[in-house]
Amino acid sequence: MAPLAHAPSRTATGSGAPDSGTAATGSGTPVSVRHLGPNWYAAVMGTAIVANAGAVLPFTGSVPLLAYRAVWALSALMLLTLLAARVVHWARHGDQARRHLADPATAPFYGCLAMALLAVGGGTLAVGRGVIGQGAALAADAVLWSLGTLVAVVVAAAIPYLMVTRHRVEPGSASPVWLLPLVAPMVAAAQGPALVPYLPAGPWQQTLLFACYALFGMSLLATLAFLPLVVSRLIHHGPLPLALTPTLFLVLGPLGQSTTAVTNLAHLAPGVVSPPLAHAMAAFAVLYGVPVMGFALLWLMLAMAMVVRALRHGMGFSMTWWGFTFPLGTCVTGAAGLAAQTGLGAFDGLAVALYALLVTAVAVALTRTALGLARGQLPAPPRPVTP
Repeated sequence: MAPLAHAPSRTATGSGAPDSGTAATGSGTPVSVRHLGPNWYAAVMGTAIVANAGAVLPFTGSVPLLAYRAVWALSALMLLTLLAARVVHWARHGDQARRHLADPATAPFYGCLAMALLAVGGGTLAVGRGVIGQGAALAADAVLWSLGTLVAVVVAAAIPYLMVTRHRVEPGSASPVWLLPLVAPMVAAAQGPALVPYLPAGPWQQTLLFACYALFGMSLLATLAFLPLVVSRLIHHGPLPLALTPTLFLVLGPLGQSTTAVTNLAHLAPGVVSPPLAHAMAAFAVLYGVPVMGFALLWLMLAMAMVVRALRHGMGFSMTWWGFTFPLGTCVTGAAGLAAQTGLGAFDGLAVALYALLVTAVAVALTRTALGLARGQLPAPPRPVTP
């Protein structure tokens, strides 16, 4: 069970020979830490979105709330543990960390760091405040949103820069993984509105609101530039390698998250901007969100069909299965946002149905990951995959 299955088209660039994963590190650190890549932040994202998405569903009562708080606490613990482990990884295995950045199949996963910070931060304010208190939750979210947004903007620019200047990307090697650093600013745009009410009225609130719209545009236009490359690769070169098939779900991320962003921004606009502008934002949220959610459902059907095909051809578990989780969660929050903007119960029903898929996906991925860790099979050195 490899933590990251590399596409056969990936070419190493100036990072030395590929690591066999079997040699002793010489530092007394287990070999498994050496192969702890940035893709592991996807597990934090996938866990946190269960609590975040559940909080916007039309479920009330103490039992769901306790469940959301438990999941949020787990995601926060996972984030703290992983951050500490990654510090050790960079300190003791800097060569491997630099190799990750030089690898076009691995470098995009640095977008997961930003999204993990943002997802846990958002969950802290939405769910965790009942556990740690309003003041602590607000402070934690402000710090995590600020740090996550900074990382998101940096990776959204840095990873494409590396792809152009350092990586050697072969024809036909486009992957949905390329979208990870690009969607990170969209997550910041979706989480930022929750902080608007806590700022002084006037320019402060307006600045954050419009900054989130700028983050929305940054991510959306970058995604529109890269997504055709992914579709072209599928049409001209056939299905992805089996282990990479779950990454098809990553396309849902910018779709669901952008819908979440515009609906969250429209919800906060009244009282922050002028009434005509607030009305325009509300109209834009519906006119943008409904068609995009329609395309998300179309892509979901395509991705699920490809996953069924891959399972029939012997696809086994790998950490790429976490790709099923966070993107589904963004569609849940997007549908719930449209329900709030339109008042249509159909969107509530869609959000609940997608949430059931999300919980199932997270339960499977979390269980298989825990078993892999307990058996010493994870983290494991990356291995090539075959179609």
